[in-house]
Amino acid sequence: MKTSQFFISTLKEAPADAEVVSQKLMLRSGMIRKLAAGIYNYLPMGLRSIRKVEAIIRQEMNRAGAIELLMPVVQPAELWQESGRWHKMGSELLRVKDRHERDFIIQPTSEEVIADIVRGEVRSYKQLPVNFYHIQTKFRDERRPRFGVMRGREFTMKDAYSFDRDQDAAMRSYAAMFEAYVRIFKRLGLTFRAVAADTGNIGGKASHEFQVIADTGEDQIVYCPTSDYAANMEMAEALPLLAQRAAPTKTLTKTPTPGKAKCEQVADFLSVPLQQTVKSIVLAVEQNNAPAQIWLLLLRGDHDLNEVKAGKVAGLKNGFRFATETEIIEHFGCKPGYLGPVQTAKPVHVVADRTVAHMSDFICGANEAGFHYTGVNWGRDLVEPETADLRNVVAGDPSPDGQGVLALQRGIEVGHVFAGLPYAETMNLNFTDEDGTTRRMFMGCYGIGVTRLLGAAIEQNHDDKGIIWPTAMAPFHVVLCPIGADRSEAVRDAAQQLHQALEAAQIDVIWDDRGERPGAMFADWELIGVPYRLTLGDRGLKEGKVEFQHRRDAAATPVLLTEAAALVIERVRADLSLV
Repeated sequence: MKTSQFFISTLKEAPADAEVVSQKLMLRSGMIRKLAAGIYNYLPMGLRSIRKVEAIIRQEMNRAGAIELLMPVVQPAELWQESGRWHKMGSELLRVKDRHERDFIIQPTSEEVIADIVRGEVRSYKQLPVNFYHIQTKFRDERRPRFGVMRGREFTMKDAYSFDRDQDAAMRSYAAMFEAYVRIFKRLGLTFRAVAADTGNIGGKASHEFQVIADTGEDQIVYCPTSDYAANMEMAEALPLLAQRAAPTKTLTKTPTPGKAKCEQVADFLSVPLQQTVKSIVLAVEQNNAPAQIWLLLLRGDHDLNEVKAGKVAGLKNGFRFATETEIIEHFGCKPGYLGPVQTAKPVHVVADRTVAHMSDFICGANEAGFHYTGVNWGRDLVEPETADLRNVVAGDPSPDGQGVLALQRGIEVGHVFAGLPYAETMNLNFTDEDGTTRRMFMGCYGIGVTRLLGAAIEQNHDDKGIIWPTAMAPFHVVLCPIGADRSEAVRDAAQQLHQALEAAQIDVIWDDRGERPGAMFADWELIGVPYRLTLGDRGLKEGKVEFQHRRDAAATPVLLTEAAALVIERVRADLSLV
C-alpha cells in the first residue's frame, strides 16, 4: 500500500485534555479522534491495529474450541431484571426506552443474553460442553471517563461463555480459556502476568486477571519473584506479620496526645514505631427498619484497609458504608481521630486484622479528643477479637505460598476469566442428563478488552519519539521511506522492487510516496510506531545498499538491496511466531 492510497493525519501536539501517554500518542499518531467524553472515532490507522488484535483473538478462540456468534448491542430490560443486575449495575448501566416506552439497555456485557440463548437452544448433555464468543461494542456509563481508550465509555470487547455438565468439566473449560489467553497475549508481543482476582460484579468461583505490565497502570499486582504466586491487590492474602502474640509488659494507660489525630502523628509524639499503633475504621451496615449496625475494623497504623476483603467478612457481605460522624459520636462518644475499641459508648462489632490480633502493648484511640491508650492488650483490656484478613499487602510481606516475600508492580487489566458464574442459577440453565434427570449447567465467562489493548500496549511500549508497536499489533509491519524519489528513477525502482517483494510475502508494508522531507517523514513513522523501516536514497543505492532500522534501534544499518526484503521478511515472521 502507498500513503497516497491511505489516510495519515498526525499532530505535533496532543489536545490539552489528553492525560496519559497512550491517549496523547493515539491522538497525535492519527489513530483516534474524540467525539464525546469517553467516545472515540477510530481512524484508519487505529482500525488496522484493532483488526489485527481481533484476528489473533479469533484464531486462538477457534483453536480452543469456542464458537463465534454475535449478540446485539441493545438488550431488553427483562433479562437484566431477571438476573438481578438491572438495579445492581447502578448508574453505569445505560438505560433507554423505545417508542413504546419499553425498557432496554446498551449492553456493558452479555451474560444475560447468552444465558437466554443457551436455555432456549441447549437441552441435552449431548450438546455440552459448548463455548460461545463474540467481539462486539460495549458501553458503560463511567462517571468520569478518562485515559482515552483505557477507560472509555464505548469500547470493543471479546466476551466468551462456556457451559458444562459439572464442576470438573467447567474447570477444564476454564483451563482451556486460560491457556488461550496466554497464547493471545504472547502472540501480541506483550509482557503480562496472570494474577488471581476477585470475581466482582460478574460473580463466580474462580477468577484470574491478565495484566499488561506498565509503570502507568492503574492496578497493583502482587507477586513472589521466587515462585509462581501472583494476585491482584484485592485478592493477595496478607499473612500475620507476628507469629504469635507476646505477653503484656505494660499497663493500660490513658496518655495525652493533644492534636495528634493520625497514627503517624501519635507515633512521632510518643517516639514509638508506627507499627506499634492501631488505626480504627468505622463501618455501618444498614438494617431494615432499624438503626445501622456499627462495625469497628482495626489495622496496624502503617497498613491500609482492603475494602474487597472487608466485604467478605460475615455480616459485611451484603454491603456496607463508612459510618457518618453522627453515628461515630453516638457509638464512641468522640469525633474521628481518637477512636478505639476500649470502652466504647455503645457496643460495636469489632474485627481485627490478623496482624493486629497478634499485637500486644499497642496504642489506640481512647475515645476522647486529645487522648490515646498505650499498653493495650487483648484478653486483659479487651475481649479476644474476631479476626480476618483486612489489609492490603506491602512489599516484603511473606508470600502466602511460603516460597519467599512479595513484590509489587503496576499493571493494566486487559483480560479476565471467571468460572462458576451465578447466572446458571438465576436464569435457570438446565439440561437433561444421560439418565434422564434435569440438572443445572455450570457457566464460565471470559473477556478481553480489544480496544483497551491498544492503550495498554502503548503504555508499555513507547519513547519520547512516539509509539513502539509490537509487530503483531502494528498498523503496518514495515514502512518504505524513499528520499528524493521525485528526482531519482533509481529510488523509485528500488522502492517498487521492495514493495512488490514484501507484499508477495504477505508482509504488511506501506510505501511513503508523499514526497516529505526526510526529517518530517521519519518523525511521522517514529510517532506512528511502525516496527521496521527501510530508507532508500541515491547515495546508498550507488553502493547497492539501503538502510534498515527497527523502531527500537538507535541507528540504521546498511544492508544490500538484494537482501533487504529477505531480512525484513525473516524478522517480521519471527516476531509473529511467538507461540
